[in-house]
Amino acid sequence: MMAARARVALRLGFAGVNGQAIEAEGLVRVFKKGPRAVDGIDLAVASGEIYGFLGPNGAGKSTTVHVLTTLLPPTEGTARVAGYDVVREGPQVRAAIGAALQEAALDPLLTGREHLRLQASLQALPRETRKVRADELLHRVGLTEAADRKVRGYSGGMKRRLDLAMALVHSPRILFLDEPTTGLDIQSRTALWDEVGRLARDEGVTVFLTTQYLEEADVLADRVGIIDHGHIVAEGTPAELKASVGRPTVEAMPADPADRERAAAILARFGEPCRSERGVAVRLESGETDLAGLVRALDAEHLKVEHLQLHQPSLDDVFLAKTGRSLEGAAEEEEERARGGLAMEPA
Repeated sequence: MMAARARVALRLGFAGVNGQAIEAEGLVRVFKKGPRAVDGIDLAVASGEIYGFLGPNGAGKSTTVHVLTTLLPPTEGTARVAGYDVVREGPQVRAAIGAALQEAALDPLLTGREHLRLQASLQALPRETRKVRADELLHRVGLTEAADRKVRGYSGGMKRRLDLAMALVHSPRILFLDEPTTGLDIQSRTALWDEVGRLARDEGVTVFLTTQYLEEADVLADRVGIIDHGHIVAEGTPAELKASVGRPTVEAMPADPADRERAAAILARFGEPCRSERGVAVRLESGETDLAGLVRALDAEHLKVEHLQLHQPSLDDVFLAKTGRSLEGAAEEEEERARGGLAMEPA
């Protein structure tokens, strides 16, 4: 998938130096009388790639974005975006990027359409194309019906979608999204995911996405970097990162509690027993391929199971393994899944 996006990006001329849209070496940002918010990170994001930057509040995600978008100068190190140095070539960087940061800069007295036309004017789009571009973007983010309503009446999800549309007015080569779905309901979150995925897939736009949400990174990102206390503690595809911390587990709850020991003995044939809150569990020796055999073994022993669940390693497991604590977004997503709000796909 990423290779196809990269081909689109190269064809459309989105590549920076050495095919990298974003590069950073030894990047440091220290605040006066404050923390070392970014502490010597290295980044290389390919053109056309969606790069998920995952971590809790205060980890350094937003500070990194502010440096890469020229809003903050680095204390040490170098960074190039779209082939331009963020310190010496700031105007060129800003011309190549779009950014939707945590706080949407919207005027409550303007309509959605007025915001987009104003942004088109500020970006020096030809007068004759401003209306067409505004209408196109309103349609793409699902705001056509609300286009002529004042923004003070928009929901949080509508404001985030309008903010995304404003970031896209000048057809940027690289898009920075800083926790774009924080606080949104799952419907608004999914709508924004769809548009971000389309931009990378169909237009070859490079997306640098910071998030606290595990599923957001899992669904969208080609690669993920996990940052904690200003350091990148892990990097790779979501599948690679999850595979690095262990094999999937299967948990079984016998219909008859008296069968618990017998169930544990059957499961133990397929891997290493592990802790279970509800029944018995085992870490599968050969991964998911063992699951069918395990079910057949339970059936052959005429052991009825009330509940059988496969647990894949998650990005939260990766973060826990690397830092000793869970991601803040993990608990929220567990609650939403329990209510049926989220359906995590297997790795």
